[in-house]
This record gives sequence, C-alpha cells and structure tokens, in this order.
Amino acid sequence: MRVLSGVQPSGRLHIGNYFGAIRQFVRLQDEHDCYYFLADLHALTTVHDAEAMRENTRHLAAGFLALGIDPGRAVVYRQSDVPEVTELAWYLSTVTGMGLLQRCHSYKDKTAQGIVPSHGLFAYPVLMAADILIVDAELVPVGKDQKQHLEVTRDVAQAFHTTYGEEVFTLPDPLILEEVAVVPGVDGRKMSKSYGNTIEIFGPEKAIRKRIMSIVTDSTPVEEPKPRDGSALYALLRLFAPEGDREWIERAFDEGGTGYGEMKKRLFAYFLETFGAARARYEELMADPAELDGILERGAARAREAVAPLMDRVRRAVGIA
Repeated sequence: MRVLSGVQPSGRLHIGNYFGAIRQFVRLQDEHDCYYFLADLHALTTVHDAEAMRENTRHLAAGFLALGIDPGRAVVYRQSDVPEVTELAWYLSTVTGMGLLQRCHSYKDKTAQGIVPSHGLFAYPVLMAADILIVDAELVPVGKDQKQHLEVTRDVAQAFHTTYGEEVFTLPDPLILEEVAVVPGVDGRKMSKSYGNTIEIFGPEKAIRKRIMSIVTDSTPVEEPKPRDGSALYALLRLFAPEGDREWIERAFDEGGTGYGEMKKRLFAYFLETFGAARARYEELMADPAELDGILERGAARAREAVAPLMDRVRRAVGIA
C-alpha cells in the first residue's frame, strides 16, 4: 500500500523523533510504497530565518538518510520541490469550511503556546491534506492522538467530491503506530523542541554527554533502591538498552548500590552504540552537499511524476484544464 509521512525541518533531530517516527519509517519502507518528505513549507509557520531553514532542511535530509531511510526503496523529497502541492492546497482551500479549521486541535494548541496566529497556521490542515491526497496515499502513520489530522483530510477530500460531483481522491486511513513509546526529555516531560528538553542525535559528542548527565533525578542515596515511576532516566535506559542489559537496569533500580551518575554514563554508552554508525554517515552526507541535493532532486522528480495523473484529474474537475 502507499504510505506517506513528513517531518518539519523546524529544529534538530532528537531521539524522540527517531523512536516516535523515523524508526517506524525505516521499517515501513520494506513493507509498503513509501513517500517521505521534508515539510519545509509547513515549517515556515514557525521558522522565519532563511539560513536556519536551509540548514535545518539539510540536517533533516542527512538525518533521514543516515538513520536508514533509503531513497532506493522510498521516495524522499523536499515539499517545496513539488509545486503541485501548493496548487492543490489552493483548490482544496476553496471547498474547506472555516468551521472545520477552527475545530482543529493543532491550531488551538499552537495559539495556547503563545504563537501569534497567521493564515498559514490556520490553514495548515489544508496544506497537510494536499500533501497526503496528492500522492494517493492509502495509509498515514500517526500516533493515537493524531487521528484528527486524517479525519480532517478525509473531510476536505469529501467536500471536494461533493462540490464537483466527482471522486478524484483516495481517502487515506491512519496507520496507528501502537508500539511507539513516549520518549521523556531530560526534565521528565515529553521530549519536545518546544520544551527545550531534547537530546539531539547528531550533536557534538561532548554536548550530548553533558545533556544526558543533566537528566533530572531525585536525591535517593546511592545505596538505596531507586523509584522507577516517573523516572525519565529509567524510561530512557529501558528504551536504549539491549535485551541482555535489561536485567542490570532492573537490579540497579530495585536493589540499590548503583548511583544515578553511573546509570547516566551507561545510557550515554547505549546512545553511542545505537547511533554511532548513523552519526558517522551523517557527517559524510553533511560534508557532501552535492550528494544530498542530488538525492532530493531525484526524489522530487519521482514525486512529480507520480502526482501528475492526479493533478490532471483535479484540474479537469475544477475547470482549469
């Protein structure tokens, strides 16, 4: 089946991005016809620094590839390199009701965080619908709390069908990622760039070690058992540790005698073991921008070829062609 997903280049990739999405993207490319895009147009709702946008996009592209997304098995492209997406977004916007957009959680959440609302932020779901519908996506990987995104996309497509009396879009279904763990940040809250509590995957080794050593813990003495509930350190150790080390983690927390500092050093070692090869590949890709650009250009060409038949149908339906 055809699968589509995208990630915004609004900051640096962190371990929450990997365990929450990219790890699943890598697995899905072996099972489905996958389209993965760098959502730079979406990122413009929050990133208003041109050089930061370019740098974040390069970082995200290199990170995708280094972590295992294979442009030979999936179509990898930059959203802005497929201009048909914004064309379709306009057609969809002319049939999308204001009430539907006003009910969207993402808009309410962003404004609640103090972000000044713009038309782009308000109309974000329409562009998202265009991303999905334009490639005839059948499945979109989402967490349990993101199902509304797909419901809005289906509503927008149905509004188009009702308005023009012709069914031109495939209605996508959510691919619920049941096994996705909530990755805690260094402060114990859910890892998020907006909280400033992330652990970057491709940052300098010294900075990452310092970040891991800063994970918030309580004041339980070394010799005492350590509480697991609500412990970000315990959750991260469980997330990273190879199967053979799980017993050590349980003993370290339940029996006492192991300090938090030693546990954090063990977590840092797990981090390097998990991402060492990817970090090396990332450095190679960042040092060769021509290779990165070539991969994205070829991906965009494949995406534009794939969307051409759908756009022909849409243009005929609305009377543009």
